[in-house]
Amino acid sequence: MTDLSQQPWFDDTEWLTVPDLVEMLGLSVSRVHRLFEDHVLISTRVDGVVVTPAVFLVDGEPMHELRGTATVLADNGFTDDEALDWMLSVEDSLGVSPVQALRAGRKAEVRRVAQSLL
Repeated sequence: MTDLSQQPWFDDTEWLTVPDLVEMLGLSVSRVHRLFEDHVLISTRVDGVVVTPAVFLVDGEPMHELRGTATVLADNGFTDDEALDWMLSVEDSLGVSPVQALRAGRKAEVRRVAQSLL
């Protein structure tokens, strides 16, 4: 199990709770949980509270590019915590974190790197 609180990016990450997402997205609690199940967003528990990084939202909506990448990682056996760690850590082959690369429009490159992970 990955201890995300020990990662260098952890303290600099803005976390959104399920109630935050309900308010921001205008969805029910069950629909927000469905976003996690469907890999539209990736969540973890911090001090017992389910949270997701705010950087996964763009213009008040889940980042569209995240879903396919999260699915690739899940298909490669990554847990949600491992996927979060990879998405938020600087990836040497990309020169930035995968989420930064996705936000910059580099979806194909990020997915190629994600597919190469075992």
